[in-house]
Amino acid sequence: MKKLFVLLFAVVVSVGVKAQNGTDPVIFEINGKPVYKSQFMHDFLRSIGQDPSASPTACTYEKRQALEEYVDLYVNFHAKLADAYAQGLDTLPSLVKELAGYRKELAAPYLIDSVTLDRILHEAYERNHYVLHAAHILVRVSDIASPEDTLEAYNKIMNYYNRAMAGEDFFSLAIEENTYYCNKEMLSPDDPARRDNGDLGNFTVFDMIYPFENAVFSLKEGEISRPIRTQYGYHIIKLFTKNNFFGRVTFQHIWCAPGENPTLSEGRIQEAYNMINEGRDFSIICRNYSDDNSTSQNGGLLSDMSYTQIPPEYITILSRLKEGEMSQPFVTQYGFHIVRLIHRDTIPGFDDMVPYYKQRMVRDLRNSEPRSSFVAQCKEKYNFVDFTTCFTKPSRRGKNVVALASLDNAKAAVNDSVFRRRWHFRESMVTDIRPLFNLDGKDYYTADFLKYIEANQKILPASVSDVNMYVENKYQDFINDIVFNYADSRLEVEYPEFAAVMEEYRNGLMIFAYNDLMIWSQAIDDTTGFKAFYNVMSQQKDIDNEADAPYFFGERANVRILTVDDSSFLSPAKAAKLMLKAEKKGWVAVQLTDALNEKIRNNGTFRVEESVIEKDHQSLLKPNQWRVGLHETALPKGYRLVYVEKLLDPSLKSIKEARGYYVNDYQNYIEKQLIERLRVKYNIVIHQDVIDEITY
Repeated sequence: MKKLFVLLFAVVVSVGVKAQNGTDPVIFEINGKPVYKSQFMHDFLRSIGQDPSASPTACTYEKRQALEEYVDLYVNFHAKLADAYAQGLDTLPSLVKELAGYRKELAAPYLIDSVTLDRILHEAYERNHYVLHAAHILVRVSDIASPEDTLEAYNKIMNYYNRAMAGEDFFSLAIEENTYYCNKEMLSPDDPARRDNGDLGNFTVFDMIYPFENAVFSLKEGEISRPIRTQYGYHIIKLFTKNNFFGRVTFQHIWCAPGENPTLSEGRIQEAYNMINEGRDFSIICRNYSDDNSTSQNGGLLSDMSYTQIPPEYITILSRLKEGEMSQPFVTQYGFHIVRLIHRDTIPGFDDMVPYYKQRMVRDLRNSEPRSSFVAQCKEKYNFVDFTTCFTKPSRRGKNVVALASLDNAKAAVNDSVFRRRWHFRESMVTDIRPLFNLDGKDYYTADFLKYIEANQKILPASVSDVNMYVENKYQDFINDIVFNYADSRLEVEYPEFAAVMEEYRNGLMIFAYNDLMIWSQAIDDTTGFKAFYNVMSQQKDIDNEADAPYFFGERANVRILTVDDSSFLSPAKAAKLMLKAEKKGWVAVQLTDALNEKIRNNGTFRVEESVIEKDHQSLLKPNQWRVGLHETALPKGYRLVYVEKLLDPSLKSIKEARGYYVNDYQNYIEKQLIERLRVKYNIVIHQDVIDEITY
């Protein structure tokens, strides 16, 4: 809570308006550095939620008091901030880490092409209206495979495409390729991949990788795509159905398994359908006709089902029904069915879905599009030049056209150990000192690129073996990261509002760290000073002063409580007798418990407790029961006996009992002393005449 307050105050006490002139008076000075009235008023009016452009009105006593209080807060804040910087708190690792995390979050909207992002979000929303059923054939090849391996995979997928377009069964072709892959990889005969026919079932937006999703959403029902390339290899896709469907669904169904005589099962489902149409209850018919033993007894109800849990044929039928409607009998590979729609989700509005889409995009390839577009814009903005593709002009003498730089040195330096994350850079590897590219006047060299490769190695599949292709792909990643990071580093320079918010947050973090170091922790750790403070302050507390009430106990009572859950085990009269006997003989709680056990023989039915209760903060006794003696309260099956042993007068709480209040007072005391020292240390001068003239 302390941290939240400090950070909120820091956001209000911002960097303010920086442009001053002779007409902008100084409101106070800290170490000779002026803080101007315009800056102060900018922050003050923000703190009270007043429009700075509003015309000033008469300054009432209340408004003047609010202004004076803010002046104190404002001056104290800047004094603490100056001391925090002097102590180097801005270099604290925890603060640096938290600030970096906040900056990354704040910077995100600046480091993306908002037009592309908006297009992708609307695209996702449109696709989210549909559930698709499709199958695919995949010829696996790495995205950094050699040109030869890539061509071989492409020719193979084209062969499957031509055969599928000629009418061969799509699922059989998928099984053929998966069988070939399993044999090549020496997978077990029991491996599920051997039985994979490429059927993807139901899916919608974000369920497939983005290039695949783009391809399948562009198809018409029954259409087969041309080969597409993803990170997994080459695919061809066949779309079976595209239904208008979103979210989850609740429905009833009747299922008749085909059995040995499908004609008989078809007759049963038709008979069930006719009876329901004649007015018979769906749930009763379901109990008598459905072969789904898990749902037939509850009327075939399937509640809150995801599209991934339902056969594709069900999705097609349910998407066309209105709530309360029943389908005609239909057939699937599982048998014969009837469904009755109870409820189907509808998609929320676009604005409601955007946070969900942005969360899903974090791990989705479509997230790279707005970034890629942003990087392309930055290349132009910061005059990017790639010397590996920038050629010299041919001379009049007809010399060959050559590039100004090359990746040959990098390719020669890297070997296949990079695929196992074991490659290491050495300065001696660099033989070409020409710059590879230039960004905003700064050159980047082969050595920079090789260090980047070393820092970004990953273990890759054994099938990846082309080092040259790997280096070329990494070079593009290197360029994009350099451009992106450079744009990131320029945010504070190019966007004053971004710099202002970052400074506000940094100052808030520093003040929190400063208060913790200089005030809060000190109040807790300084046990000697705290005790001395308590000894002085506790003597000044007055029970008749309403503000001091938290430091005193009100009227209290020492009580012994017996709770009996079931009076059939022990009557209230017998229990009262035991309670009074215990009081007369001075039994402790254990002795009373033993005596009760002898009477009840079931110690799980009663509880004995001893406590001190405060009159105004208890519910055991009614006002007319606040006296020494035994008092009974009825419970649903049992009763509660409370014996008031002694009434206690109001009294001052001990240091332990009121610790929280005294710690808070001690912190305020420490802070007051600290502020007095800081105002002297940093030579704070407040121009009261300027403050007195302020109206708002």
